[in-house]
Amino acid sequence: MTRDNNIHIKTPDEIILMREAGRVNNLALAAVRELLQPGVTTADLNAAAEEVLRKHGAYSPFKNYGHPPYPASVCVSINEELVHGIPGKRKLQEGDIVSVDCGTVLEGYVGDSAFTAGVGEISPLARKLIEVVEQALSVGIAMMRAGNKTGDISAAIQQFVEGSGFHVVREYTGHGVGRSMHEGPQVPNYGTPGTGVPLRPGMTIALEPMVLVGTHRTRVLPDRWTVVSADGSLTAHQEHSVAVTEGDPLVLTVP
Repeated sequence: MTRDNNIHIKTPDEIILMREAGRVNNLALAAVRELLQPGVTTADLNAAAEEVLRKHGAYSPFKNYGHPPYPASVCVSINEELVHGIPGKRKLQEGDIVSVDCGTVLEGYVGDSAFTAGVGEISPLARKLIEVVEQALSVGIAMMRAGNKTGDISAAIQQFVEGSGFHVVREYTGHGVGRSMHEGPQVPNYGTPGTGVPLRPGMTIALEPMVLVGTHRTRVLPDRWTVVSADGSLTAHQEHSVAVTEGDPLVLTVP
């Protein structure tokens, strides 16, 4: 079964449960954001998120996922690291930009979101990159309306990012989310308007623009998880879980 066939339409009650998972996920990311200062280790960031999840009776779907099993509850990716950075002993430094991706399972439903932020004073290029990835997510969310197609979301993100002078990743995509961390449909960050899967009320998708400064190409480090830009240039990642409704899109991973 392909992921695009694995689409689950959520009931209003399921949307309520997903909003609660999303709220807790937001709290975990807020705790991480408060720690972003020089000298803090990436393991410290993971521990802060895990404490919030435990407090709310939740857990991360990331931990022990995949092959080899992912060893942490959040992904912490720094500078040229785009996604899936593994927390450890590395210390944050002034001028770094840090992407943190967190997932939460609560009452059987998943919340999934991510942000990129600076550590102390960052360069003008880094500031622009973060602004673009945040705006790209907003552009994508605005297209999540019944009657549109996934290609409309993808094309809007691509056009905005490339129009801003940056690049979108090709190998990694947004995805449906619900009882599982990865459901259908896949939503790439590039595409053609009017193509793809039709959007229907009750569809829930984790949109996640992944933006690179110098190239769209990436490579995976020997840890078999951390994805970096092929040319070593800066990267950024932003994500929210969003529901299609009869009206405006509903962001699930907010307070």
